[in-house]
Amino acid sequence: MKISWAVLFSSIFLLFSSCEKDSGGNNEDPNKEGDLIFVDPSVEMQEMEGFGASDSWRVQFVGKNWPLEKRNAMADLLFSKDLKEDGSPEGIGLSLWRFYIGAGSAEQGVESDIQNSWRRAECFLTEDGSYDWSKQQGQQWFLQAAKERGLESVLGYAISPPVYYTKNGKAYSPGGNNINLDAGRMNDYAEFLATVSEHFQNQGIPFDYLSPVNEPQWDWESPGQEGSPATNQDIAGLVRELSPKLHEKGLQTQIILPEAAELQFLYGENGKPERQNQMEAFFSATSPDYIGGMNNVKDVVLGHSYFTTANIPTLIGVRQNLGRKLNTFGGAPGYWQSEFCILENTDDIGGGWGRDLGIGTALYVARVIHFDLTLANAQSWSWWTALSQYDYKDGLIYLDNGNDGINGPHHPDSETLKMDGFYRESKLLWALGNFSRFIRPGMVRVKSGFSIPKSEELQASNLMFSAYKDPQSGKLVVVFVNYSERDKQVNIGSLGEAFSVEGNVFDSYTTSASQDLQKGTMPADEITIGKRSVVTLVGMIN
Repeated sequence: MKISWAVLFSSIFLLFSSCEKDSGGNNEDPNKEGDLIFVDPSVEMQEMEGFGASDSWRVQFVGKNWPLEKRNAMADLLFSKDLKEDGSPEGIGLSLWRFYIGAGSAEQGVESDIQNSWRRAECFLTEDGSYDWSKQQGQQWFLQAAKERGLESVLGYAISPPVYYTKNGKAYSPGGNNINLDAGRMNDYAEFLATVSEHFQNQGIPFDYLSPVNEPQWDWESPGQEGSPATNQDIAGLVRELSPKLHEKGLQTQIILPEAAELQFLYGENGKPERQNQMEAFFSATSPDYIGGMNNVKDVVLGHSYFTTANIPTLIGVRQNLGRKLNTFGGAPGYWQSEFCILENTDDIGGGWGRDLGIGTALYVARVIHFDLTLANAQSWSWWTALSQYDYKDGLIYLDNGNDGINGPHHPDSETLKMDGFYRESKLLWALGNFSRFIRPGMVRVKSGFSIPKSEELQASNLMFSAYKDPQSGKLVVVFVNYSERDKQVNIGSLGEAFSVEGNVFDSYTTSASQDLQKGTMPADEITIGKRSVVTLVGMIN
């Protein structure tokens, strides 16, 4: 697939002659015959850290109580890098796992005020100040299963201090902007987080990353789950206590923050004084809350893509704004998208309620991933939760007793599903796998695009793609998302140094209404991306 400049310009001329150039004002793709695209492996963008999901909160019961055969099958779907007999992946090979560090509402039971027992969590710390490492047993089982299957990174995250340290003795907030910590307890909370990290290090499953706050912009006054607000000053104060403790314990664990509830909180004002403009707050040297350069602090900001995806202009504009702000920092900090599921009402797939195992939600999320990676330059991307027992669009694998899942804590299946049930694969699982299984940690996104420029708005309803290379092996990975109802023909060339793909053929992996990362092959000069599908092409660069 070696493309010369003469061939490239000839192809561009023919395309200009046969179709009208996109003006950005039409959602119908004008190029019905085929797209000439380019991939330039010599121009590198962000280095990838990986793709992940969290164990909140369902794993606590499934990992402890469900039959071992089913647990292993689900772990294979999430973490396996093995192949089936036909060459299709056995699982999606997640490289990052978010392990939830609970605050102790489970031990409080109904006195926690959290009605839904699925949303309570145990705490390693006990009331007398000792530690019980047998807690969170189900979560620990899945963490061990992930490591056995080659998981690269573990991220420990907390959303509330232990209930023994909070102002109200609960895992939700009594009100206000500040972190729910009793006076003088900041050091104790930091010691707790460092001790938990040290324990897992000693167990041979170290936390590569530690996230001490989560969505600090929300007030968390409702006892729907564990959670605490925090001001930028609170967060900086906690990091200043936590950083030396990790260092003194000889841990390599890196602190990451702030898990902003919406992306806009990272780069500007968004209606939450003291809890916004967090990139400047934590990584501008002139800020009173600056924590850059401290031991065990990673130069990265984390944000959640919630409430920014229901319409295409917002989806694109927010990520362009975030990308521009990141560029003003010159690459440090980087950016991770650390949590997302469907919360908004959308024209495409409806709202969050109503689970969808089909291709609709899978394509919707694949589009979000694409723009997070290409416009905001996300180095890591994580889905919210791996398992869901709800009739809701929040899981990769769904649990039920032969129906569409439960709709609340009082559903008759709420208790029985803690012990056993059916598990269902979703197309979303496999579409995430189009990215996670092939774009591995250490790979680099490379320059790519349409030779005849297309607006992001036009791409969002038609064909999107991005490209990645492995600097060590020379592997090239190209991920296409075809949102349209029409098959797309693609002609691929290169800009900069011409390159070829070994054997002039790609291995292809397709997720569609009828396929789950189905293995195939595709000639490099005859690429077809089927309608309503996500397709990953993998080849070796010569």
